Amino acid sequence: MISNHDSTPDEDPALREALKRCSPTTYIAACNFRRSGSSDELRTVILGVIERFVERELRPKLLTACDSLRLTEDLAIDSLTMMEIVMIAEEVLHISVSNEELTPLRTLGDVHRFMLAKATQTTTPGPTSQFAIDHTAWTLTAMGEKVQRIDDADDSITRVPT
Repeated sequence: MISNHDSTPDEDPALREALKRCSPTTYIAACNFRRSGSSDELRTVILGVIERFVERELRPKLLTACDSLRLTEDLAIDSLTMMEIVMIAEEVLHISVSNEELTPLRTLGDVHRFMLAKATQTTTPGPTSQFAIDHTAWTLTAMGEKVQRIDDADDSITRVPT
């Protein structure tokens, strides 16, 4: 697997330990993802972690991995193996994943989209979380509640006490 950035990352012993059985490219991509949040870097991390658990004879499928590559049927990843992959992803990406969230993940594309969504909605302490984004602030329900509060405030200002 080839990363888009071949820069030498700052040494992170905890990250290196979490990815100790993965390729050096996976470690570099994880460092770059933590800095940039790049979807391409995340894809490299996910493929690198999955590669660690896939049987040697099935690994060539990951070299030309497409989003439709199926976890169970094409890569022989069972639910226990998926849990191991997720445990590493949680540590590397500073995310939390419940068992229920794993159920609909069937393809590499599903995993990539899910992990990207999880990683971009989570903030971590330290230099990797320079910009915290509150994704819940832009839901229709949240926006409707804010508009209602503004309307209620306007009503109370424009009312003349009797």
